[in-house]
Amino acid sequence: MTTPAPRVRAGLAGATGYAGQELIRLLARHPQFVLTHATGSPSATTTRRLPALARVWDGDVVPLDVTSLAAASDVVFLALPEAASAEIAPALLDAGCRVVDLSGAFRLRDDAARARWYPATGVLPEGVAYGLTEFEAEAIRGARLLSNPGCYPTAALLALLPLAEAGLLADHAEPVIDAKSGLSGAGKAPTDRTHFCENHGSVAAYGVFHHRHTPEMVQALGRPVTFVPHLVPLDRGLMATVHVRLRPGTAPEAVVEAFDRAYASAPFVRVTGTTLPEIKDVVHTNFCDIGWVFDADTGRLCVVSVIDNLVKGAAGQALQNANLMHGLDERAGLL
Repeated sequence: MTTPAPRVRAGLAGATGYAGQELIRLLARHPQFVLTHATGSPSATTTRRLPALARVWDGDVVPLDVTSLAAASDVVFLALPEAASAEIAPALLDAGCRVVDLSGAFRLRDDAARARWYPATGVLPEGVAYGLTEFEAEAIRGARLLSNPGCYPTAALLALLPLAEAGLLADHAEPVIDAKSGLSGAGKAPTDRTHFCENHGSVAAYGVFHHRHTPEMVQALGRPVTFVPHLVPLDRGLMATVHVRLRPGTAPEAVVEAFDRAYASAPFVRVTGTTLPEIKDVVHTNFCDIGWVFDADTGRLCVVSVIDNLVKGAAGQALQNANLMHGLDERAGLL
């Protein structure tokens, strides 16, 4: 008789936000992780329940206490603003926990870039891995601190990295990433920009040339990008339409081969070829669907990549990475 593997105790800080509640839904059905401790934001002072998750998870969301969180957890998911993660993560590591951080606090390796975009983070702790699962699996397995990618970089990099690794991008090509995200990507705190009356029936560009996800993409690609994000009146879902030029003489078959090689064994990337994917195909899933149109005469390639910003762009990818960190099948709790 086979002895069942011990359960992994999972803690969660930031359980009341959109990504935090998505994590609870996923952890509640996970075969190996058990959610043992869930907290609110650092400002929360009272215990509360989450009515939308009744009978999915009936635990209490308690005020954040790092000592209690660490004592109850083998791995802690941080679904907090980056300043809070930057403060809390080192203490959890010192207590012997492994950490999966959904904020941007630990994504940038360059000290100057990190000081500009995430000033609350000083020195990166040892054992940090960037969690773009399909390209960083080996580093993720040994990570003490997993920095989960942003939602926009997830969609854009999954579209671009196969081409970069195959050497197909033209030498001085600067990808143009035109991306559109549902409003949940802006977080739960209401603002004028995310108010229903401001967004219903409209599409708005924002953060042009000044979005903090840009250096994350540049870091991974090793070349500049032009990134233009938009808010669209959807609850969830994200589309990145990527325009780039390939090396002269690149054949259509080379594009197919690059994506097939990159994702032949990737359970959550579905290559659709010349059938362009749509957001509705991936919402409420951890899938990224990728399709393209290639003009071989001019070398122009348009790649369309779609994800659910709360799942593959946040909670789902975080769980996929935590699975690898604990030697589990990366699909556990997600398929």
